[in-house]
Amino acid sequence: MATRIWIERWVKNIAGKLAQTGSGIRRAVIVPTRTALLPVILITSLFFLWGMANNLNDILITQFKKAFVLTDLETGLVQSAFYLGYFVFALPAGLLMRAYGYKAAVIFGLLLYGAGALLFYPAAQAAEYRYFLIALFVIAAGLAFLETAANPLITVLGPTETAARRLNLAQAFNPAGSITGLLIGKYAILSGIEHSDAALNAMPAAQQQAFLLAETRAVQGPYIAIGLFVLAWAALVAIARFPAAASRPVQVETATIGWRQSITGLFARPRFLFGVIAQFFYVGAQVGVWSYTIRYAQDATGMGERSAADWIIAATLLFLVGRFVGVALMRRVTPVRLMAIYAAICVALALGAAVLPGMAGLVALTAISFFMSVMFPTIFALSVEGLGPYAYTGSSLVVMAIVGGAVLTPVMGAVSTVAGIQAAMLVPAFCFAVVTAFALSNLRGGRSA
Repeated sequence: MATRIWIERWVKNIAGKLAQTGSGIRRAVIVPTRTALLPVILITSLFFLWGMANNLNDILITQFKKAFVLTDLETGLVQSAFYLGYFVFALPAGLLMRAYGYKAAVIFGLLLYGAGALLFYPAAQAAEYRYFLIALFVIAAGLAFLETAANPLITVLGPTETAARRLNLAQAFNPAGSITGLLIGKYAILSGIEHSDAALNAMPAAQQQAFLLAETRAVQGPYIAIGLFVLAWAALVAIARFPAAASRPVQVETATIGWRQSITGLFARPRFLFGVIAQFFYVGAQVGVWSYTIRYAQDATGMGERSAADWIIAATLLFLVGRFVGVALMRRVTPVRLMAIYAAICVALALGAAVLPGMAGLVALTAISFFMSVMFPTIFALSVEGLGPYAYTGSSLVVMAIVGGAVLTPVMGAVSTVAGIQAAMLVPAFCFAVVTAFALSNLRGGRSA
């Protein structure tokens, strides 16, 4: 029973990365009786599109480090801008959806996504790193609207008895988008041309400037193509006929107490607060590990940027496999116990990445992705379990802990800048230690969510 409940919560609350951000539990006014095929196709594609945008950031960090000659701390601002966009627009997305419906939120999200991608053109023309950060913030703002609306929308585009099947199908496109984004970055953005700092400084000024400008503008083509495609998709969604439930204001199951009372009540629950803290550190660890995998591979083994990109692709695949394996194991092991074991393994692997030389450290770093795959949904389920009237506000706060990705990635970059990329892996080691402590505290409390 506990495993079944956990899986249901996974489907409803975390499909595709950070789903239903700031939205709580939502219900449409009308549920159609027949599956609307075209709307299902249009909305399912969104899972692919935001997966692609999320993982392109891992390539951008490498590209911007080369194009702008940045420190690891400065490259970490890519994820800060991105996850701050999610954080800031999480609640506005829910409010728009409640006022105007799922379809309006999706269209608005696609418009922001497309506009942010097109902003890469003037940013590259100006050759200003800060302009790229603004563009990424706009893209993330759009994704906040898409992820808030798409998951519950897909469930109302057909019979209720097949809603979970449709959502699972849609979720399958998210990792496909992630891998596609990495491949686009590898072959369409990374040039494979690399110069050491000494070689770059030895170049004539004109040659050096031409090289850096070419690397800066390498992002233009892919992002212009993505922007135009996304805007065209927004037009298709706008003109397509959706069931009435997609366009009506969304009813939210309101709590019997107000926001201020909810906050007061939640802060009186140490277990819930520990859950928010654990989620903050988990997301920070996940984003940080993936953000610096290419950098680590280059530094530890001397391989080129394109070969190093294969390791983040492998990490993404391991993450996907880890989810399926985790669900299978939960038939025999309670989710909280499995998370405790996995988190402890992640601590060991992160420490291994910090101290092991060369390929051994890189393998340890990549293997982390398999074991961290079950953490977000399990932390979420444990945190909101038994909240009663505080569930709506509590769910929003746990999901908004994704801001950990914005905070801890540059922290890793700062450590790397001062002490080297291997030392930076002590940051995720600490993060996973926090998750381990959270899991153990719940085990002692007899929880098994």
